[in-house]
Amino acid sequence: MTTLALDAEALYRELLRGVQQLCNADTRLVGITSGGAWLAERLQADLKLAGKHGTISSAMHRDDFAKRGLSSGGQTQLPFDVNGADILVLDDVLYTGRTIRAVINELFDYGRPAQVRLAVLVDRGGRQLPIQAEFAAARVSLAANQSLALARSAEGVFSFDVQEA
Repeated sequence: MTTLALDAEALYRELLRGVQQLCNADTRLVGITSGGAWLAERLQADLKLAGKHGTISSAMHRDDFAKRGLSSGGQTQLPFDVNGADILVLDDVLYTGRTIRAVINELFDYGRPAQVRLAVLVDRGGRQLPIQAEFAAARVSLAANQSLALARSAEGVFSFDVQEA
């Protein structure tokens, strides 16, 4: 078995630089529950963006909803008008693209944004849909039986959890 060592805090700093280049005065950050929401919350503060970030859940639009049901990840909260908005969706790990597809469907339930872009902490490849991040702090390869998830300590420090499925 190989050990994957990723410094989540170093990757966050890289994501911060990338998101800073993607943002303009009207950009709204929307994090996918839960890891992406943590990233959006911290980026909103670190970039000193006006307003509040959004949080979005993929649960209601997943193609495996019958098997997974509602997750305990949280509900969608978009404290701004989605219509005409420049939205930057944030996630911790991009894998098959199915979560992103579900999130885009959920987002359009709230309105029609002018633009939707994606930034991720880690792109692990393995896409099953034509989804691509505009910015990824890192690209890694993992075995299909491994999962990678962002963890956050009580102090707000990020780390990664790699598990065998």
